[in-house]
Amino acid sequence: MTARYISVLVCSLSLLSSCSSYQGGADIVPLPRTHAHNDYMHERPLYDALAAGFCSIEADVFLVDGDLFVAHDADKIKSDRTLRALYLDPLRQRVKQNGGRVYVNGPEVILLIDIKSEAEPTYKALDRILAEYGDIFTSYGPDGRSNKAVVAVVSGNRPYEFMAAQKLRYACYDGRLTDLESDAPADLICMISDNWTKYFKWNGVGEMPVEESRELRDIVQIAHAKGRLVRFWATPDKPSAARDALWRELLSAGVDLISTDDLAGLKRFLMAQRPG
Repeated sequence: MTARYISVLVCSLSLLSSCSSYQGGADIVPLPRTHAHNDYMHERPLYDALAAGFCSIEADVFLVDGDLFVAHDADKIKSDRTLRALYLDPLRQRVKQNGGRVYVNGPEVILLIDIKSEAEPTYKALDRILAEYGDIFTSYGPDGRSNKAVVAVVSGNRPYEFMAAQKLRYACYDGRLTDLESDAPADLICMISDNWTKYFKWNGVGEMPVEESRELRDIVQIAHAKGRLVRFWATPDKPSAARDALWRELLSAGVDLISTDDLAGLKRFLMAQRPG
């Protein structure tokens, strides 16, 4: 057996072992309040987040020649990094393996799709593609909501009027704090997300000002009364006491999704909050 053959064999076995750890066995603890910001920038898009138990995963997309490509910037687009290849096909495979769920007996998982190219053409392409994966994506139609393993949420450049007029959708709309008291149904605006620094000055250092704490809780209360989730971006994300303090405040206030690039850090933090 040649050295080259042995090397290839070792690498193949290593990859197989690595992939097998992502199959969603009972040893993985789903963490419903986790959001993997810019998930595609991790070494293993989707798989690293699922191995950590994350239940909301974010992918930025651009429309190019009728297909959707995952990238942070248009000049970073690569031909093999499509939404199908990085997320949709692996999610479908995992759902089949795990009896209809992303995690065995686990909660719904959110795929937040941040549109970076022109809103309506990109969303139309996304809608067409998601329909092909209707076996795993929650849909919204004349008979109401049909729950499946994955909920698609459209963020970024969002064609609200077009989405609101659809009779059948495979995604819901990511609102902003300006939409907080909208009368749109929760099946249309299912989430309220916004930039933390736009509304709050506190960054985790010292005590959170009473008025900001009250405002945060009011936001959560209003959103929840309308059946919507709450998420913030641009919160501190480097390991520090300030980050932990802010995360604790988000948990205490009932914010549904904590956004991070540090998958392991948020997992450790949340596991440490568990009783016992």
